[in-house]
Amino acid sequence: MTITNRVTIAFDRGVADVRLNRPDKLNALDLPMFEAIVAAANQVRDANGVRAVVLSGVGRAFCAGIDMAMLATLESAAQRDRIAARSHGEANIFQRVALAWRDLPVPVIAAVHGVAFGGGFQLMLGADMRYVAADAQLAVMEIRWGLAPDMAGTVLMRTLARDDIVRELCYTGRIFSGCDARDFGFATRVCADPRAEALSTARAIASNSPDAIRETKTLLGCAATRERGAQLLAESLAQNRLLEGRNHAEAVAASLAKRESVFDDSVAGA
Repeated sequence: MTITNRVTIAFDRGVADVRLNRPDKLNALDLPMFEAIVAAANQVRDANGVRAVVLSGVGRAFCAGIDMAMLATLESAAQRDRIAARSHGEANIFQRVALAWRDLPVPVIAAVHGVAFGGGFQLMLGADMRYVAADAQLAVMEIRWGLAPDMAGTVLMRTLARDDIVRELCYTGRIFSGCDARDFGFATRVCADPRAEALSTARAIASNSPDAIRETKTLLGCAATRERGAQLLAESLAQNRLLEGRNHAEAVAASLAKRESVFDDSVAGA
């Protein structure tokens, strides 16, 4: 296990179990929390043998959004400069907190309980899948503070829910339930125990070929924006790479022999 004062990461059999670890503040986001979350995503990206990730919060909530003490500082020139700066490629650090999980080469499942407000809601949108408790409370909260969603929410929400639903939630800031989130398209599944079910799914994913997992995530990530012919060619090239690989041969051999596959993570992403 790797531990910081804000985020913990435990690695087990191809699954990275990442937990926001500021329970006394409902995992609210201050600058050290932003920095720790981005650092955790980078550590997972660079770790050997990771095939799936579960992102959750310790304590009574997933993430209550921005820390009110930090909210009070946003009007300062220094904070406005930080918001405008493209410090992380095309994004600032606040946007990177959500996008880092979408950009990981392996699937990420957010397990959401308690509350996911504002920045916490946008953070969960960065995952590939979102398992949410029925009684969880979620909101695009920024409008209540006279602000707009600014942690990549406008990029991520539009891929999951209808435009009019996104607009209603952004314009009103109203709180909605985990069941509502599923109906809107933000939640993949409503669960009695989101983290337990997310870990179960992550382990199932991790039992598959690591290079097939990565190729599939790459293809799905480009499908919505790439021209159709280019996407069809990308599918074919990815399939050829997989057909040439040792892990494809191992998957076939293990299936025929009715045994568990033993994959080589060293070739994933090569």
